[in-house]
Amino acid sequence: MAVAFRDYYEVLGVPRDASTEDIRRAYRKLAREYHPDVNKDPGAEDRFKEVSEAYEVLRDSEKRERYDRLGANWRAGQDVSDSPGFDDFAGRAPGGFGGFGGETRVEFGDSGFSDFFEGMFGSRTRTRGRAGGGFDGFSVRGSDQEATLELSLEEAARGGRRRISLGNGRDYEVNIPAGVIDGQRIRLAGEGSPGAGGGRSGDLFLRVRLKPDSRFRVEGRDIYTDIRVAPWEAALGASVEVRTLAGTTRVKVPAGSSSDRKLRLRGKGLPSPGGKGGDLYAVVKVMVPKKLTTEERELFERLASVSSFDPRAGR
Repeated sequence: MAVAFRDYYEVLGVPRDASTEDIRRAYRKLAREYHPDVNKDPGAEDRFKEVSEAYEVLRDSEKRERYDRLGANWRAGQDVSDSPGFDDFAGRAPGGFGGFGGETRVEFGDSGFSDFFEGMFGSRTRTRGRAGGGFDGFSVRGSDQEATLELSLEEAARGGRRRISLGNGRDYEVNIPAGVIDGQRIRLAGEGSPGAGGGRSGDLFLRVRLKPDSRFRVEGRDIYTDIRVAPWEAALGASVEVRTLAGTTRVKVPAGSSSDRKLRLRGKGLPSPGGKGGDLYAVVKVMVPKKLTTEERELFERLASVSSFDPRAGR
């Protein structure tokens, strides 16, 4: 479907004295909005072509100067009657032909990738045109891409090399720094979308997501885990086993410990690639038996009768 001619400044929504940067900024905004891989509304493809046509003319100083002088007839003096697509535009554009460089088609689907639009949007589009290819001399860096990398706490703490496969079929050997945390990004330089016009490729960022772990709670680089102790262990003190990312170790529960007391194990949290690592906090949870034996009940009753401790009074 041909795109009827409209004033190019109106198409981009810029004044006639707009700078090249203003024109480029307006184009990029509209191109993102109407790109058919993003906008599924009817007419988005035609609007996208219209915006691209306007930008192709106004970004070129010579074409823009002719357009400013001649308007819709800016190509006057050039024989384009034999150009494919001429009949589609002639008679529709006010004052005659209003295209640029013959026919420009934007094909949508899986048949190929446009360097220009791949670089800008990372989308699946192919452009083909005549008279210089449509975007000569305009160098665009490829867009960055992002994927999610799920790791267990142990993997995050240990780091090392890991082979990953993305949904697009690409495989990578990734070096995971020891101590990556949730939300941190690992950069793979040059592995994003390719650039256009000689522009360099974008980067691929792997955003770390730590898998939930019923044993641990993570706050930054610090890790929390619960240790269950009996009433007499809390009262008298004890040495109990505690889980860590590297296995198990033992921690001393001081006498007189109440529930929610935190016992810190320095350096047992997530390490830091270039600084101080986190700690592991063993959180005391005083547990009581659901069923008491006769002897246990007698002992607890004896304790209750001789103890002056009142937990509600804080003594």
